[in-house]
Amino acid sequence: MDIIDMARVSGMTVILDGRIGREEYQSVCGSLSALQRFADAVRHCPAPSEIHRRRQAGVNSQARPLCSRPGNIRG
Repeated sequence: MDIIDMARVSGMTVILDGRIGREEYQSVCGSLSALQRFADAVRHCPAPSEIHRRRQAGVNSQARPLCSRPGNIRG
């Protein structure tokens, strides 16, 4: 799951501010509780070295998500 999807699932609004060539510029806004859910989800994501280790070990990233879905994290 990418960071934009994580923000949406956390309850934040993602706005496309503009596009120049292939680059997109986006803003994110939401409540403090949505921000907390997003922060919790990011905290529960494995470090990039863990993702690399899983891929090297042959773990299918489609079979097991590399990151918790923020909608399932409640504080």
